[in-house]
Amino acid sequence: MALSSGIGPVAARSAREQSSSRLRRLARGAATRSSRVGLFVYALTLGGLLGLASADYATSGGYPFGGTSIGSWTAWPRAGSLDSDPYARAVNARRGDIPLAVGEGMLLTAASDDEGRTLDARCSYRLAGVTPPARAWTITVTGRGALPPGQEPVRTGFTSTEILRETDGRFAILLSPEVQPGNWLPMPRPSGPVRLALRLYDTPVAASVGSLDRDSLPAIERTGCGS
Repeated sequence: MALSSGIGPVAARSAREQSSSRLRRLARGAATRSSRVGLFVYALTLGGLLGLASADYATSGGYPFGGTSIGSWTAWPRAGSLDSDPYARAVNARRGDIPLAVGEGMLLTAASDDEGRTLDARCSYRLAGVTPPARAWTITVTGRGALPPGQEPVRTGFTSTEILRETDGRFAILLSPEVQPGNWLPMPRPSGPVRLALRLYDTPVAASVGSLDRDSLPAIERTGCGS
């Protein structure tokens, strides 16, 4: 009886220790699995947020790919074609634009002056020269993102039919935050980068970007810059 009563408590302690050990192992396994699941969810969430942020940035301005540089201007010959890249289609959809199809015209944009400096809304610029041959053209200025409420600009662009020209057909547009005589184009916002867009309609250069050179496009000269 003494031997039997001595074995009972030992067996009970051993059973309790084994049970406690199993519980600890189960807890460690659950913690490991929970940590792996949490890490997976975190990585998935972070990747999704970074993807959305990069897509938003890439489509909130101009076309990110497919341009041909001509001095400070960039031509986009296939922005409106059926085989345009997905980013171009996303930019058009986000802005609600109907791009010029191949054969209808040509879009050119500029985000820097002839010295390679980013176009700044606090500065003044002179756009002078000629445009490639076209039935009609427009030139507009925009900033990145939506305008602040109640701050719509007086004018956002000129057309070829309304611009004042020199006797030889050349013209000069003054892009400035301050009122200027002649062809004045006000800045669309108080500060930040801006972008110019030159649209040529029914132009022979739409068939071949290679026919364009720097002298056939307006020069962009910075004439002053505020503090």
